[in-house]
Amino acid sequence: MNNSQFDKMKNGKGFIAALDQSGGSTPKALAAYGVLEDSYSNEEEMFDKVHEMRTRIITSPAFSVERILGVILFEQTMDSKIEGKYTADYLADKGIVPFLKVDKGLAEQKNGVQLMKPIHDLEETLRRANERNIFGTKMRSVIHEPNAGGIKEVVDQQFEIGKRIIAADLIPIIEPEVNIQSEQKEKSEEILCDEILTHLNELSEEEYVMLKLSIPTTANAYKELVEHPRVVRIVALSGGYSRVEANEKLKENGGVIASFSRALASDLNANQSEEEFDAALKKAVDSIYDASVHKK
Repeated sequence: MNNSQFDKMKNGKGFIAALDQSGGSTPKALAAYGVLEDSYSNEEEMFDKVHEMRTRIITSPAFSVERILGVILFEQTMDSKIEGKYTADYLADKGIVPFLKVDKGLAEQKNGVQLMKPIHDLEETLRRANERNIFGTKMRSVIHEPNAGGIKEVVDQQFEIGKRIIAADLIPIIEPEVNIQSEQKEKSEEILCDEILTHLNELSEEEYVMLKLSIPTTANAYKELVEHPRVVRIVALSGGYSRVEANEKLKENGGVIASFSRALASDLNANQSEEEFDAALKKAVDSIYDASVHKK
């Protein structure tokens, strides 16, 4: 593990940019950016287009180490290059910590939750991540209802895989997202917090995780998780909130920083001039940074 990157994630000021849209969500992300499906004819061309978008974001002067602590990458992005360097190396040289999305998407909903699909090639992916100088990983499940059994399954799966990631000398970002549209979101969060605490208390002193969680309904509901000695950092996903709303909610939660995707890139467009693009990105970055470091 890179100790300076660990210290940066533990104590640094800023937020994590989520640039890890996968095969299923990439067309939507490209369309929002102004690149329509008729501009590419296959998956390879689609990923070339999204890498162009990510490269434009990462190389922008607005995407600064003073604001950005880390970036979550998709596997193709990890294997692609920016200015002649593999993406993670480019980021690390810039002082930004690289993470890799390792899940293979969501299973069908059952017991009020969506578990992760099996990750059959996890060990090989982790080996390659170490070769590419990745610091940590991210994997996502979704909770739709306060079903105690379903939520336990989600957290059990996340930590079982998380321990395999720790064994590969990487830091897992455990992401059991609670659907912000859920009518009983707060109840789901209460059950989730208890389940996570149970697993955190079972980790050894050499085992660390990060948590990526939906912004809680009740401010500071995850305070006990924020302060837990096995947690490097808690980051929040925007989950479908607008950037303004996500920032306002985030400000109410001490010790939690952002890891936004849509809320970061929502004002960016392929047809913007460099000046327009950099200005729009700077506005987003500055507002998310402010919400991450300045609390109510």
